[in-house]
Amino acid sequence: MKQNLYLPEGRLIYTSANKSYTANAEGLERAFADGAILEGLCTLCDNGHNLHVRLGESTGIIPREESVYLREGERQKDIAIISRVGKPVCFKIIAMNGGAVTLSRKEAQRECTLMHIDKLRAGDIIPARVTHMESFGVFADVGCGIVSLLPIDTLSVSRISHPRDRICVGQDLFAVVKTPSDGSGRISLSHRELLGTWQENASLYSPGQTAAGVIRSIESYGVFVELTPNLAGLAEYKEGVEVGKSAAVYIKSIIRDKMKIKLVIIDTYPADSAPVPINYFIKQGHIDYWRYSPEECSKLVESVFA
Repeated sequence: MKQNLYLPEGRLIYTSANKSYTANAEGLERAFADGAILEGLCTLCDNGHNLHVRLGESTGIIPREESVYLREGERQKDIAIISRVGKPVCFKIIAMNGGAVTLSRKEAQRECTLMHIDKLRAGDIIPARVTHMESFGVFADVGCGIVSLLPIDTLSVSRISHPRDRICVGQDLFAVVKTPSDGSGRISLSHRELLGTWQENASLYSPGQTAAGVIRSIESYGVFVELTPNLAGLAEYKEGVEVGKSAAVYIKSIIRDKMKIKLVIIDTYPADSAPVPINYFIKQGHIDYWRYSPEECSKLVESVFA
């Protein structure tokens, strides 16, 4: 049976189906006949820029021209090939001649584009894996090594100075399709809609509690402390506060109709270098509309996907 799992690279390699297909020559023959998308570890990029992929006890070759699916007008970049060494790569088997196995990452990506990415609608929720970060956003693999952008302002409602404040390279996450493909295979993504509304996050806390947070900005009128990625409160300035530090804060009040949380900073301490685990309120399915702000709040924060 044909395997149609269009997941970020690295998500298939340890599955039982992938192990069965790549365990021996008979399994590879079945994969060839089934047209299965598989994964293996890339162990070498030779001087011809052909990728060598471990397949159980044997090795398959992805020729340079089969390494990346290029959309119209795109040029192949060497970095897109050599950066795969030491990492799992997806592929389809396109030829078997004796002990030689020829693979194509391009064909796996082409199928993923036509059968998965081009069929996504705005509001669909999909898995993704962070491949690299820039100051303006995160690039994430949305299937078979095909990369899409999550702009920094879509990562959360709470503002951050750099994506590394929120996530790390290699991290698996969920994203919602913001702009669907126009047939080119390119989509744009958002993330904040999956992290809960103001009320959903605020309901995790009560006045009188002391909670942990992260100092995100220091303004003339106070200090913004993030309690969750989609919830921040305002505290008066306290000596020694620094952006990026962790803080223990006392919750004075929660004002729903003004979407405000008033805090008192009790203490600050160095932040943990590891990103805080993401708490998703939505992980699958589809959303047409998302309203962050409570109904009675005059300030409207929303996302429209329909």
